[in-house]
Amino acid sequence: MSLFKARDWWSTILGEKEEFDQGCLCVADVDNSGSGQDKVIVGSYKGYLRIFNPHPVKPGDEVQPEDLLLEVQLREPILQVEVGKFVSGTEGLHLAVLHCRKLCVYAVSGTQGNVEHGNQYQIKLMYEHNLQRTACNMTYGPFGGVKGRDLICIQSMDGMLMLFEQESYAFGRFLPGFLLPGPLAYSSRTDSFITVSSCQQVESYKYQVLAFATDADERQDTEQRKLSSGKRLVVDWVLNIGEQARDICIVSFNQGVSSVFVLGERNFFCLKDNGQIRFMKKLDYSPSCFIPYCSVQEGTINTLIANHSKMLNVYQDVTLKWATQLPCIPVSVKVANFQDLKGVIVTLSDDGHLQCSYLGTDPSLFQAPKVDSREINYEEMNAEMKELQKIIREATKTQDILPESEKQRDVTVTAEVSPNLDEESQAIDSEVKAGTVPSVTVKITIQSRVTAQKPNMAVCVQAPLAVTCDQFVFDDLEPDSSETVVVSVFLKENCSPSELEGTCMVSYNIPTELNPEGIPRVSQCNFSLPLKLVCFPVQPSKAANHKLTIDTNKPPISFVTIFPDFVDPSEGDQANALGFQFLTGSKTTLLASKTSQRYRIQSDQLEDLWLVTKELICRLEEHFKKQNCKDFACTFSGSIPLQEYFELIDQHFELRLNAEKYQELLSERAIQFRAIERRLLTRFKDKTPAPLQHLDTLLEGTFREVIALGDAAEENQANMFQAFTKLKSATHLVIMLISLWQKLSTDQTAILEATLLPLAEDTQELGWEETVDAAVSYLLRTCLSKSSKEQALNLSSQLSMPKDTSRLKKNITLFCDRLAKGGRLSLSTDSATQQAAVMPGGCATIPESDLEERTIIPGSTAMFASHEQTTKQKSKP
Repeated sequence: MSLFKARDWWSTILGEKEEFDQGCLCVADVDNSGSGQDKVIVGSYKGYLRIFNPHPVKPGDEVQPEDLLLEVQLREPILQVEVGKFVSGTEGLHLAVLHCRKLCVYAVSGTQGNVEHGNQYQIKLMYEHNLQRTACNMTYGPFGGVKGRDLICIQSMDGMLMLFEQESYAFGRFLPGFLLPGPLAYSSRTDSFITVSSCQQVESYKYQVLAFATDADERQDTEQRKLSSGKRLVVDWVLNIGEQARDICIVSFNQGVSSVFVLGERNFFCLKDNGQIRFMKKLDYSPSCFIPYCSVQEGTINTLIANHSKMLNVYQDVTLKWATQLPCIPVSVKVANFQDLKGVIVTLSDDGHLQCSYLGTDPSLFQAPKVDSREINYEEMNAEMKELQKIIREATKTQDILPESEKQRDVTVTAEVSPNLDEESQAIDSEVKAGTVPSVTVKITIQSRVTAQKPNMAVCVQAPLAVTCDQFVFDDLEPDSSETVVVSVFLKENCSPSELEGTCMVSYNIPTELNPEGIPRVSQCNFSLPLKLVCFPVQPSKAANHKLTIDTNKPPISFVTIFPDFVDPSEGDQANALGFQFLTGSKTTLLASKTSQRYRIQSDQLEDLWLVTKELICRLEEHFKKQNCKDFACTFSGSIPLQEYFELIDQHFELRLNAEKYQELLSERAIQFRAIERRLLTRFKDKTPAPLQHLDTLLEGTFREVIALGDAAEENQANMFQAFTKLKSATHLVIMLISLWQKLSTDQTAILEATLLPLAEDTQELGWEETVDAAVSYLLRTCLSKSSKEQALNLSSQLSMPKDTSRLKKNITLFCDRLAKGGRLSLSTDSATQQAAVMPGGCATIPESDLEERTIIPGSTAMFASHEQTTKQKSKP
C-alpha cells in the first residue's frame, strides 16, 4: 500500500445501485460560461445525466446542494458523453449523449436566479439521430480538416463506422476483418481514426479513404457483407501490440508533435503518427484507465494510470514520478480546472464513487506510546543474548551451501559396477544390429547420517548408452539408514559411445530448527563402465587405414596382464596382439612391440581408436601404480591426424546444412498445405457449390510431401546424432594426442577439453562448429597470440552457423602449429606477453597459402612432430 494517499478535495456517491463505465465521465465548460472552469458531466447505465460544479469551502467538505447543477433521467442507458462543437451555425459547446440506438445533442444553459436558491440549469435537445445498429462508442473531431465545428463518428457492435456531419448523416463504412469492437479515437493531425482490432493490432484509417470507400449497403445479407468487407476499406498502418487495448488517447500539446497513447492489459504504448513505437512501458499490474496530460518539462508527456489495486501512478514518459492511493477502483479518470485550482484529478468508479482529488501527503499522527519504566535485569539479558548467539551459530553451521569436505557429507552415494557382464542381458529396445547386446549391472547405494527429506536420484549416461531406469524417488531417510538400487547399462543406439562413464545424482532436503521444510542439498558420484560393454575380443587385423603409436618409458607389458578380460590365459606371455570388435561392426587392433617400448593402435575408423587408446593408457598407469613405479609416462611423437579429423567435421557440418534445408522445405510445404486447406474450406462453405479444380488432389500430394520431408528430416537427425558422437570420439582422441605430444599439465588439458568439447549436445541454434571456432579464436588472440596487435582484435559476440568449415579448420591448424612452437594454454589475459619470450624464435605469421598447403596434404595429414619435424613416421613397432 502506498504511503501517499490522494487528498480528497470533493467527492460524492451517485445514485443507488447505478453502474458506470469508461465513457460515462467528461469534464468541460459545457454551459459556455467563459470562466474557464470545467463542469463534471456523468451519465449512468440507468439513464441518469448529472452535471456538477464542485466548489467546496475547504477541501474535504460535504457536497453542497448547489454543486449539482442538473440531474435528468433520459430513460435509456447512457454509453458515452462528450462535449464539442456539434451544432451548425455556432461555435458554442454542446453535449453529445450516446445511447444504444440513439445519438442526442443537447444545449446546456443556465438562468441566473433571483432568489437565494441560486442559478437554474436546463438542457435543450438540439437534434437526435436514430441508429440502425447498436452503438458501442464514439469519437469526435474536425474530420476532413473542417474549421469551427466537430463531426461525430460512432462505432457499432458489428463493426460499422457511422459518421454524422452535425444534424445530418454522412456515410457508414464497415471495418475489414471485424470481430469485436475496440476503443476508438480520432487524430486531427493525420485526419485518421485509430482503433484496436480483435487481432490485437492498432489500426489507422484515413478519413479520406473512409469517405471514398464503397458505401455500406444495408440490403446485403450478413454473410455476403462479411465476405466482402475486406474490400471496402484499406488500412493506413498496422501495429501488432500482442494484447487487447483498454483505451486510446491522442494528444498534441504542440503543433510539431502528436502522440498516440494505447493502454493495453499489461503494457503502455506511445506511438508516433505513422504507427512507430516512440516508447513503451511494461506494467507489473492490471490497469483500469488512463489519461495523458501536459508535462512541465518540454519534450515529455505525463500520464495518469489507475489500476485494480486502487493505485494511481503518475509517469513522465516511462519514468514513475508519483504513486498515490485511491479509495476505489476508477473506471475513468480526467484532469480538470476548478476555481483557482488547476490540475484536479477526477475519478469515477463503476459503482458511482465520484471524487475530485489532488496529490500530496498527510503527516503521520501516530505517536509511540510511553514505555513503562522498569529496572533492567542485566543477568537475564546476558543469558538471552548467549542463547540467541548459540542459535545463530547452529544455524550458520547447518545452512552452509556447500559441505566443508567429502567426509562431512550428510548423504553419500556410491556406485559399484559389476566386473562381469549380465548373464541374461537387460537391454530394452536396443537398435544395435548385433545378435546379443550385453548389459552390465550397477549397484547404487545411498547412505544417510541424518534425516533426509524427499530424496530423489537420477542416473545419467551419455547416449548412445542407456539405463533400464534413470529416475528413483525414495521415502524420507532416517539417520544411519541406507537405500540400494540396481540398474543395468547397455548400448541402445547403433553407434559407439564417446565416453564409458556415468553419474549418479541425489537431491534431498536437510531439515533444521529454523527451516523445518529443509535446506536443499545435492550429492553425486561418477562411475566407469567396462570396455567389454561395447566390444568383444576377436582375431587382430594386420591392415588398417588409421594407425597411432604410443611411446612409453617402460618395457612393454603382456596383454594377459593388463587385458585379462580380453585375452585367453592359455596364450601365456606370447600375446602381443589383441583385436576388439565393436558391437556397431568396426574392428580395432592393439599391438605391443617386442623390441621397443611402444604400442600401436590401428583401425579402419579414426573415432574407434579413442576408447581402446584411452583404455590402454589407463590400464598401463594402473598397472605401474600397483608396482609403485612413479616415473611411468606415455608420450606421442607421431603426427596429429588433422586431415581425417577434418573429414569428420565436414560430415557433421554437411548434415547440419541438410537439417536446415529440410526445415525450410517443411516450412514451405506446411504453408502451401494450409493455403490449400483455406481454399477448400471456402469452397465447402459457399452456398453455391463450385468445382474444386483439383484442389483435393493438390492437397493430397502436398500432404505426402510433408510426410516424406518429415521422415527424411528424422533420418537426417539420427544421422547427425551419430556423426556428432563420432566427432566427439575423434575430438577426445585429438585432445589426448596433443596432451601427450606437448606434455600438457592437468590444467592445460582441462582448457583444451573446454575448447574443443564445449557442448554435450549439438543443436541447430548452437552447434559445435561455431562454438569451437569462437573458443579457438579466443585462445589464438590471448595466450597463443604472437603480438599485442592480435590481442587488440575484437571477437564477435554473436554465434551463428557458418557457411563452411574452412575458417574452423584453419584456426585448428594454426592452434596446433603455435603449440608446436612452444605456446602454452592459459586463461590469463596477460600471459600472451610472456609467451613471446618463452616461445623459441617467437610465433612467426603463417601465410594463408601455407595454411592451405598444410590442410590438404594428399594421402595423409598435416603433421606437427616434436622438434618441428614434419616427416611422417613409418616405422613399425
